[in-house]
Amino acid sequence: MQTKPHTLEGWLRHCEQLHPRNIDMGLDRVAEVARRMALRFECPVITVAGTNGKGSTCAMLEAVALQAGYRTGVYTSPHLVHFEERCRVHGEIVPAADLLPHFEAVEAARTQNGNEVSLTYFEFTTLAILRLMSHALLDVAILEVGLGGRLDATNVIDTDCAIITSIDIDHTEFLGPDRESIGREKAGIMRTGRPVIVSDPMAPQSVVDHAREIGADLWSFGRDFNFSGDKQQWSWAGRGRRYAGLAYPSLRGANQLVNASGVLAAFEALRDRLPVTAQAVRNGMALVELPGRFQIVPGQPTLVLDVAHNPHSVAALTANLDAMGFFPTTHAVFGAMADKDLAPMLAKVGPLVDRWYFTDLPTPRAESAAVLQQKWNAVHMVAGGRRDVTSSLHADPLQALHAAVAAADPADRIVVFGSFFTVGGVLINGTPRLHAKHLGA
Repeated sequence: MQTKPHTLEGWLRHCEQLHPRNIDMGLDRVAEVARRMALRFECPVITVAGTNGKGSTCAMLEAVALQAGYRTGVYTSPHLVHFEERCRVHGEIVPAADLLPHFEAVEAARTQNGNEVSLTYFEFTTLAILRLMSHALLDVAILEVGLGGRLDATNVIDTDCAIITSIDIDHTEFLGPDRESIGREKAGIMRTGRPVIVSDPMAPQSVVDHAREIGADLWSFGRDFNFSGDKQQWSWAGRGRRYAGLAYPSLRGANQLVNASGVLAAFEALRDRLPVTAQAVRNGMALVELPGRFQIVPGQPTLVLDVAHNPHSVAALTANLDAMGFFPTTHAVFGAMADKDLAPMLAKVGPLVDRWYFTDLPTPRAESAAVLQQKWNAVHMVAGGRRDVTSSLHADPLQALHAAVAAADPADRIVVFGSFFTVGGVLINGTPRLHAKHLGA
């Protein structure tokens, strides 16, 4: 009989060691364990799927709901530094100790009566967090899909309102080779007769088709809701409500208005069960925070943190960096997974970067810093190689950041982007406040 873990780290190691081999990708296993635990929610559930914008959408939903006086529960993944970041109740990260009884409950259900069910690390941890949230007397539960939608562990819970954010090419080995097949997987979170908010302005036809096939209440960007704006403020209009003169969300970047529009559509679709005031919307959007999403950290040099790790999100990052104004030199710390479509990412942001600091990451899935450098050199040569761009290799993101700070002038900009491991690696000791050494020398 294996001894039961007594710490969160112990349970996470236990989940990693389960390592199911040749596991089927269906939801039957997760649903069986959920059934054994009698897992259910008494409050409205909002489930958010998509390639980019999921985390921002969840953060805005939470911020507005909190300002409206609701007790919120949020599940997001992955985390940047600590596992506990994946679960927030009433705006606060759940302490590790609070998670332990729920890991125990999942293990008891998984092995009930000797009839053992195989779970992956993600499935096990998701069920533990969902159980905690289901016991937390919530007014609203907000669930971020990990991968895809149809087969994701979060999909064992029937959603009351689905949100599908922007869809791009990513995780093709699991979700398919193009936006249509990827969209079909994301659409799996929809439910018959319930609202689905599609905030991607160019949604794949497969998403629209699935909503119609199952009889979901489809809210399409541009048809059922829209936004407009100038440099000072923005406005939103939905099926039965308008908001005018809104301040821009505190999450930076032009793409955040698309996410915010989907959030307001969700609250409009749920207004009978989850009414929010215009003031709650204004305050929530003004106060929302989310580390690592075009996060600008004041200092000298300026530091930008962004978990952009696919071509679509790197294109958004590039546009946002371009809009920041002039910096004498831009230093980029970059680390990414080996399965990412790296060439278009490097080609897109490349013209803005003067010095690269490629980093290894602490996971077998990561591309090595040396290979990242080779891929950048190939992209740079294809582009003509006319600019003098330097690059260096580093063992981890913090060492890469220190090298960038050592080379930077106070007026420069350092951008840390790529995998969650890259951004998380520089946040491991808290948010860095940069002070270039030769300031005032």
